[in-house]
Amino acid sequence: MAKKNIADLDLKNKKVLIRVDFNVPLDGSTITDDRRIRMALPTIQNVLDRGGSVILMSHLGRPSGKGNEPEFSLKPCADRLGELLKKTVTFATDTVGDDAKAKVKSLAASGGGGVLLLENVRFNRGEKKGDDEVYVAALAGFGDVYCNDAFGTCHRTEASMYAVPKAMKDRGKPVVVGFLVEKEIKYLTDAIAQPKRPFVAILGGAKVSDKIAVIDNLLGKVDKIVIGGAMAYTFFLAQGKKVGGSKVEPDKVDDAKQMLEAGMGKIVLPVDTHAGDKFDASCHKKIFEGGSIDEGWSGFDIGPKSVALFKQTVSTAKTVVWNGPMGVFEMPPFDAGTKAIAEAVVAATAHGATTIIGGGDSAAAIEQLGMADKVSHVSTGGGASLEMLEGKPFKSVEILDNK
Repeated sequence: MAKKNIADLDLKNKKVLIRVDFNVPLDGSTITDDRRIRMALPTIQNVLDRGGSVILMSHLGRPSGKGNEPEFSLKPCADRLGELLKKTVTFATDTVGDDAKAKVKSLAASGGGGVLLLENVRFNRGEKKGDDEVYVAALAGFGDVYCNDAFGTCHRTEASMYAVPKAMKDRGKPVVVGFLVEKEIKYLTDAIAQPKRPFVAILGGAKVSDKIAVIDNLLGKVDKIVIGGAMAYTFFLAQGKKVGGSKVEPDKVDDAKQMLEAGMGKIVLPVDTHAGDKFDASCHKKIFEGGSIDEGWSGFDIGPKSVALFKQTVSTAKTVVWNGPMGVFEMPPFDAGTKAIAEAVVAATAHGATTIIGGGDSAAAIEQLGMADKVSHVSTGGGASLEMLEGKPFKSVEILDNK
């Protein structure tokens, strides 16, 4: 059922408590990729344009929960958000302490148009546990409206994702989605529930174990599942083929056999492999036929014949979901397969296909290649997008108000 979004509400002089995902990569105090901040801008700007004030909360990294840890501070995010909004963003040095309370009070007194970012919610032990009533009540009391725009953590039930909106809902306050979460749900559930056909899923990455539930869920829905990355070598083992020193999961061979049988021809494996004699860009390199990799060699990417096969499969698709690189994309020349798939997905988009990049390494790759704006949707959530592709319900979304 569709959820109410922030645009459905009157926000004049309202304080909107927005859970965002500002879990950005940092080099010291320098943000190296601000995409997650940029993706939150439409919701934040909409609240400001309609006379509301914004109180933002997020996590960053994996602090201990025993108080402030400077390396995980959200202060760099406040500075960057201010630059993007071209306005002052106030920063609270705690989440629910004296500084946060004073700045929320000041925000309320100033009327609409203010932006406040609270310090890292995971500095509080109650965030991960989700059952600290004092912590939850304090956050719930800050806002007149709750908005979930943090898709990257929608698969979690931490306090700011579930207990806080539940407490606000119990008090009769609106709890809604932001534009980013609404868009993610639209693509990752609606587009897959009723896909335009042919529907092709492309799955890569290192581990079959990470994708078993995704494959199980998608097999009954797709026309083809293209498999690349190191996970392909476990499928080769399941077929009794040679993988040399390639990375495999021997304990998942039976699962791979079952998926190949259940797939009834839907699963498309590589037909050749770009291999190296050691894990190094300067290694000796060789192309092997698929499943015929000699000892002393390890597969690091799909080969040219596989590139041609996969591109042909994608070229006919009307819906494409891609999650996981085809090889070691961060180490040229073993980035060639991933780059070729990205180009194929972009070409399919240009021909009218709905194309969805499912977060994580795939999102990083297509960003690095400068192609993110040439596909239908790039998910901001790695783990969240995988769980949504698995068909799992999200309690943090289910708690929100229906339209």
